[in-house]
Order: sequence, then C-alpha cells, then structure tokens
Amino acid sequence: MANLDSLTPKQIVAELDKYIIGQKDAKKNVAIALRNRWRRMNAPEEMQKEITPNNILMIGSTGVGKTEIARRLAKLADAPFTKVEASKFTEVGYVGRDVESMVRDLVESAVHLVQTAKKEEVKDKASEIVEDIIVEALVPSMGKTGKKKKQEKIGFENELPESDEELNQRTRELFREKLRRGELENRKIDIAVRSTNSPNIGVMGGPIDEMSMMNISEMIGGMLPKKEKKRKMTIADARKVLLEEESAKLIDMDEVKEEAIRKAENLGIIFIDEIDKIASSRSGGGGPDVSREGVQRDMLPIVEGSTVNTKYGVINTDHVLFIAAGAFHVSKPSDLIPELQGRFPIRVELQSLKEEDFYRILKEPKSALTKQYISLLQSEGVALSFDDEALAEIARIAFAVNSEVENIGARRLQTVMSHLLNDIMFDIPDVITPNEKIVIGKELVVERLGGMVKNRDLSQYIL
Repeated sequence: MANLDSLTPKQIVAELDKYIIGQKDAKKNVAIALRNRWRRMNAPEEMQKEITPNNILMIGSTGVGKTEIARRLAKLADAPFTKVEASKFTEVGYVGRDVESMVRDLVESAVHLVQTAKKEEVKDKASEIVEDIIVEALVPSMGKTGKKKKQEKIGFENELPESDEELNQRTRELFREKLRRGELENRKIDIAVRSTNSPNIGVMGGPIDEMSMMNISEMIGGMLPKKEKKRKMTIADARKVLLEEESAKLIDMDEVKEEAIRKAENLGIIFIDEIDKIASSRSGGGGPDVSREGVQRDMLPIVEGSTVNTKYGVINTDHVLFIAAGAFHVSKPSDLIPELQGRFPIRVELQSLKEEDFYRILKEPKSALTKQYISLLQSEGVALSFDDEALAEIARIAFAVNSEVENIGARRLQTVMSHLLNDIMFDIPDVITPNEKIVIGKELVVERLGGMVKNRDLSQYIL
C-alpha cells in the first residue's frame, strides 16, 4: 500500500515498459486502475465504499503480454494476485472447481505476502534464537547450578583456576564465533523439529464442499498434539528449518489474518484468463453452451461484489480488481451475458506482435530471453553474446513461423532460441570449456534456423 503513494500512472507505465514491449493502451488502463486504488483510499470516508474499481477486459491473441501485464502490475504494487482460467470452473452441480475458489486463492496469496513481510521484521530476533539453539546443540550448557557455583567461587577465591562452567562458557563462545564466520556450515547436528504431518481425512457419505473440508482438517489438526522429532542435518540446513519455525512463533497469526483480508479486499487483483472459453456464441444452440452460461452466472456475484468465507475469515469482493482476458477468436465479448459485460467496462485490445516487436523483446526487457541465456552460460564460465544482425534474423524467423503456423506470440521466441542454442548448451562444459567466448552471428542463425521457415511441416516446432 505504501508503494502506491509514490507511483504515478506515468511511473507505473515506465516500470511495465521494462518488462513488456508495446501495448501502450493496455498499460495506460491498468496504470489508471492501480492509481485509482490509492485515490479511493484517500477519498472522503463516506465515498470510499461507493467507489468501485473499473474492471478491465483484455482482448488479444496468446503471447502478446496479457498475463504478464497483470502479474507485473501486482508485483509493482505489492498486491495479492491470483490467476485463474475460466475454463476450469463448471457451474454448481457439475464436477469441477467452484468459482469462489479464486477468492480463496487470493486470500492465500495475501496471507503469504503479509507473512513474508512480518518474517522479515522479526528476522534479526529469530536469527539470534536460532544461533542459541545451534550453539546448544554443539556445546550443551552446564545448567543453572553451575552458574551459582561460579559466582560463589569468584566471590571468595579469585585466584582459583577456571571452573568447568567457565570453560564450558568459553567453549560455547568459541563455537559461536566459528558459527558466525561460517566455518561450521557442513557440520551435522541433531535438532528437534516440529512435525508438520497433517492427518489425511476422508469423508464417507454425501458430498462435502472444499471450504468445510478445509475447516475440518484444520480443526482436527489443531486438536492433535504437536509432535517433535529429532533430525540429523547440516548446520546450513538446520538454520533454514529453525529460522522458519522461530519466525512463525514470533508472528501473531491473528494480526496476519486481519491484515491479509484487508489487503486482499483493497489491493487484490484477480486475473481471469480464457474468459472467451465460457462465452457462448449465440448460433451454437444448446449443449455445452448452457454450462458455459452457468459458469458466467456463478461468476457474476463475485465480480459484482459479495462476501466469501475463507479459512482466514470473511472477505468482501466489492473492491477487488478483476482483469479478464481472452483471445476471442471464435466468440466475441458481446457473447458474454450482458450483466457480466457490464462488470468489465474497460475494454482494451492488445495488438498482435510485429517483426520489430520481436526484435525489441529479444533486446530491451530486463528479463529478455537473450539475457536469460547469457546468465545461464555465465554460471558455466562461458561468455555468450548476440550480434544485432543475429537478433534481427531471429525476430524475422519467429515472425515468419508465427505467420505460417499458429500465432503463439512471443512464446514462439522460446522455441526458436531453444532450437538455435541447444547444441551449444549440450556441448558445455565437455566440448566448450569455461572461459570461452561464443558470439552468435547472423550466419550461424541462418545455418541453424534456415530450415524452420522453408520446411512446410513445422509440427515439431509448435509448442
């Protein structure tokens, strides 16, 4: 929430530009939607409840950046985010996931976000406790009685040699220093770890919904005594396990739940992908169309704003931002039921990628595919680089294959790059040894990928 104070719509678009090429219209609309959340929080209190988010419907073929825009937006705002596919849901009475599960997933995401932030706050304190536990495992202390004796001896006879207790204390401090310097990471110790095995519960008889099942599991899990078992592991592994346990003890879970619900209600983003799959073309008649419309009607109250029970508490979806997306090749947005259409007032059409876009995707984003491969080979000590002409040729081939076969957008670049670099990746480090430099030029791209466009039977290159 704090992040939003300093993020203006222009800055949001600039941040998205670092990862996603083009699609200015979509970026502009999601930036406004995100800024509006901050504006609503700072509006007069009586108006805050009245201001509802403008949900967005993104229309565009696969691989043009619909999901990536929503995902990066959530990361930018440190907002709870969940992605669901509309085709997973079936209307009530049919087998499948119920629509409310997407709200429960959102709350889970919010709880994870808040827990991570709280663990960071108590990290120093938890680290101190973990250090004490590990030192105790390495050199057990001699107990309180020893300390009394020590005090007595020091009080009366200072000239006496060190007691066993002092020796024990000095040994512990010596090991503590070694521990802090990282000299004991591979040493194995025995630690008591809380067992996390939750009981497997089956229900006989009639059907039971997901929510009730979770509550029953949690209730029975809470009633069973917490078991601790001894495990032998390296200090490096023990530190991770203990840090997780001790951090959890220092966090107030009730506070986490309240904050997570609040965060999910005010900042949550639910991305509904493949919404076109539940839009029924009117000419189709009966059959599966009835079921599709049923899913839309089940989805409607959640998008409109309703209360949903989750294992962390009740959440209201009035101010959750819904971003829906679909290719709409067969159906049209107008094939959705009118009530649902009305709940997605902002329509954004994403452009299909051109050859120049492919070139920019390979070169500009922070996480560009070329940069990913360079990082992969860096781990082997091999320096990889790409000529500008080579990138232009890769872009041309990816665009040509998309035109001739199925248009899968930017995902085609992964197929092309994999085909181009697979032999090199295979030869490292046996044939191509560390400290070698590899420059990918246009000639190599033409040699390796030339057949992709000429060959009409391109089935092997389709993802």
